[in-house]
Amino acid sequence: MDSDPSLKYREQHKLRLSWMPWLYDSLKPNQKQWAREWQSELQALFCDMETITFGEDCFIAPSARVFAEPGRLIDVGSGARIAADVFLHGPIRLGRNVSLNARVTIDGGAAGVIVGDDTRIATGTSIFAFDHGMHPDRLIREQPVRSRGITIGRDVWIGANVSITDGVRIGDHSVIAMGAVVTRDVPDWAVVAGVPAKPVGDRREKR
Repeated sequence: MDSDPSLKYREQHKLRLSWMPWLYDSLKPNQKQWAREWQSELQALFCDMETITFGEDCFIAPSARVFAEPGRLIDVGSGARIAADVFLHGPIRLGRNVSLNARVTIDGGAAGVIVGDDTRIATGTSIFAFDHGMHPDRLIREQPVRSRGITIGRDVWIGANVSITDGVRIGDHSVIAMGAVVTRDVPDWAVVAGVPAKPVGDRREKR
């Protein structure tokens, strides 16, 4: 006997939501009911396995890889959206309504990563809050590791395939262009682009 077509559709819809989690906000009431139950069970499973906390009305894809050993808490704010194949290694604090699209990588190192409310991080972005030395008298694998931490402000738009290095602060309301490599602090409202990233405009001047 064929399985229930509605259940087949539901599994496909879960996959669609995982890769495009912004669709979670436009579900119909009957869809929202099973989706919330699914998310409640899934988030409880993540919490059982790792030191992670979720606020209200969060979404996380089943294929997200979340690693939060004791002392490396991952705190996910209410309304956050975490898409498929995202990799998170604490300590990380995501503010309210933060969106991590598919294949985002965030490693908090020892000092951690903080992402402010309402920030959007596009697919393929890599954020590493640690670095190691390059002394010529030691192998790369033997170099000491340091971690200064990364802070990303509120209402920031980070484009696809951006890289952000340790010790950087990205100001509120700023925009990081696709493919940029951010090695220095970014002021509030700045638009930056390039390798390494440099200011190319001010978001307040965009109409």
